[in-house]
Order: sequence, then structure tokens, then C-alpha cells
Amino acid sequence: MLSGEALDGAVDALAEDAFAFLERLVAARSTIGHEAAACEVFGAELEASGFGVERLPIPPEIVADPLAGVRQVPYDGRANVLGTRGGNDGRSLLLNGHLDVVPAGTPEAWASPPFLPVRRDGRLYGRGSGDMKCGFAMGLLAVRALDEVAPGFDTGRLMFLGAIEEECTGNGTLSAARAGVLADAVVVLEPTDLGILTGGVGVLWLDLRVTGRAAHAQSAHLAVNPVDLCLTLVQGLRDWCAGLPQEVPDEAFAELDSPYNLNLGEISAGDWPSSVPTEALARIRVGFPRAWSPGEAERRVRAAIDDIVARDGRFPSAPEVTATGFRAAGYALSAGHPLSAAMARAHREAHGDDPREFVLGATTDARFYVNDFDVPALCYGPRAYDMHGVDESVDLRSIVDGAKTLARFLHRWFQPEVRG
Repeated sequence: MLSGEALDGAVDALAEDAFAFLERLVAARSTIGHEAAACEVFGAELEASGFGVERLPIPPEIVADPLAGVRQVPYDGRANVLGTRGGNDGRSLLLNGHLDVVPAGTPEAWASPPFLPVRRDGRLYGRGSGDMKCGFAMGLLAVRALDEVAPGFDTGRLMFLGAIEEECTGNGTLSAARAGVLADAVVVLEPTDLGILTGGVGVLWLDLRVTGRAAHAQSAHLAVNPVDLCLTLVQGLRDWCAGLPQEVPDEAFAELDSPYNLNLGEISAGDWPSSVPTEALARIRVGFPRAWSPGEAERRVRAAIDDIVARDGRFPSAPEVTATGFRAAGYALSAGHPLSAAMARAHREAHGDDPREFVLGATTDARFYVNDFDVPALCYGPRAYDMHGVDESVDLRSIVDGAKTLARFLHRWFQPEVRG
């Protein structure tokens, strides 16, 4: 019989080691194409936690997979990291996290350098601290605490995958799944504020290359500025996205005020202040309903763009639209699924209250397991702040609290006599 008091004591005693590991992981900057240092840090910590460790190279042919996103940089020398431990009897479980992080934006805007982990007011600051390197710290803290109070708890196979390219394609997790890295269930350790995340919308990345009519600035009133045209497209697509919940209702996402957001992430144009540019490039992210495949979503976005252009009358030519990055289908774990119930029970036993169960107007790698591999998956993790923004951070206490939940979940998952 597992003693909750002993388990919580072990988590508390090991927490500082977990925080130090997280600091090393945050310091290993791992933007796209530069994940190797973070893979080394995570691999070493897996080994210290009793896992056998292997590197899983991303095969170049993954780009041809119908579920893949559009590759951003070559896969030469890049790999996922997989840890495996436990026995061969009973159930298996896969913990999943992503080691890649988004760029830091404007480092000068941060209170401290983005890849220099700093503790302040109960939080750890740094790019990736919240999204989602804190999940690796939480996961290994739970495993190590169980090793202290319930050695041999993992009678079945326990795996921990550190994937790359979650932030732009999902091809890291996809390639691992195609290689057979699957289990009876998956827990993705994304930051969820200790809630249970069960679904996400579809996400598509597109580049819009728009041609205007160049001129000297003195004739700007007679020219056609492609930046203005880009902004017209963006606003038109925002309006189109805002109507999707009524056009394609989905009860799973009804709680969200704005599930299908259009984001203008990058825009570039011109080479001289006194010249109207010839063309502009807008890089956008489009959310779309779960009922559509990425291919269907792209067709509908292209049709919406054609409609905007036709109604505007200023476009000298049709925009060039190119798919890039995410081609992620929406997903949702079925309501009341036993996996969600098991995590909710563990949270309740650890903290005395019911966790929030929710869906997100974004995506996670859980989509592959739920949609394509018939494996139940959910997300559960710490409390993060300002993800993808300036001064990203994680609440350190939430790593400890999350580990107490996860440890109880893991123990019951692998111990038949306490599954009840």
C-alpha cells in the first residue's frame, strides 16, 4: 500500500534536484535545428533516473508522411531522445514532452537573458521554462520519488520521449510513433496549470506572398502597397475564422470564446523608406475545426483568400499561398475517458480538489496518438506564464504539486492491486 505522506515527503525532498535539472535544460537553448545540447541534458538525466537511453534519428522520408508538417530545416544529425525502463508485465505508459522551444523574440525586452535561467519570486524564468521543459522536471521528479518509496513500481514498460519539432510540425513525435514508440496510453507533460487538457483545434501555417504596384513615395497615393494588401487579407481571414464556430459547431470546443484564431506571426516587405514595395510576405497561423482535415482546411482558406481578393479590387494579381510548418488536425479525447478519470483521481488524492478538464485553441502532439494511432492521450503539467512571450516562467511549486499527482497516477497504472 502506497503511503501518500511518504510519497509527498519524497517529492519534496527531491524537488531541488528537479529544479537544478530544469535550470540545466533551460540553459541548453534548443530552438529549431539546435536541439542537441538539450537532448544531451535530458538523456543524462534519464540515465541517472534508471532509464535505458537511445537516440532516435528523424528519418528524412518523414516529410512524405501524410500526417507530417512541412519541414523547416534538414533532419541531418537531429534526433528524439527515448528513455525506457520497467518490466514487461502489465500495462505500458509513455510520457511525452518536447525539447524544442520558440525563439526568444527581443532579448533586450527580458528582465534577464532568456537562456540564463533565473529564480525569482517562486518562479524559474527563461525561454522554455514553461513551454515545456518544466514537464520533464515534473515527470522525472515523480519517477524518482516513486523509486524512493515504491521501488519496482513500474512492473510494466515505462517510456519517456523527448521529442523535437513540436513547435512547428510535430514530426518528431510522429516519427517516433511510426518507429513503434507507442504504449497503452500517453501523458503529454505540457503546462496545463494542473488541469487535464483533452483536446486542441486544427492548426495550419501558410505563407502569403502578395504583389503590389511599386512607386516613389511621392506617388504612394497612386501605388498599391502590398503591406496594405497583406493587412486586408489578415483582417478578412480573421473575420472568416470568427464565423467558423457557427458554421462548423463542435460541442467539444463550445467553451472557448475564440477557438479558431488567425495570427499574423511575421511580415516583411521593401528595402527603402521612400519606395512603395513591390511585394510583401505575411506568415500566418490559422486555427480550424476538428471536422476538417488539414488538406480541407487549406482548400477553404485558399477559397476565403480568393473571395477577399475578388471583393477588394486592389490586388494586381492573386497572392501566392504556400503551406509551411504545421498541418495539424484537431483532436479531442472522448468525454469521460478512463484515462482522464484516472488522472483526475490522482490529482484529487494529492490535492483534495477536482482538476479542471479543458480543451485549447492550439495543438499538442497528443493529436497523433488520439487521431491516428488509437492510443488515448492527455496533457497534464505545471503552471506556466508568458509562454512564447517575454519573461516566460514556470511556478516552481506547481512542478512539485504536479509530480505528486503524476506519481500517484503512475503507481496505480502499474500496480494491479491498487487500480480499483
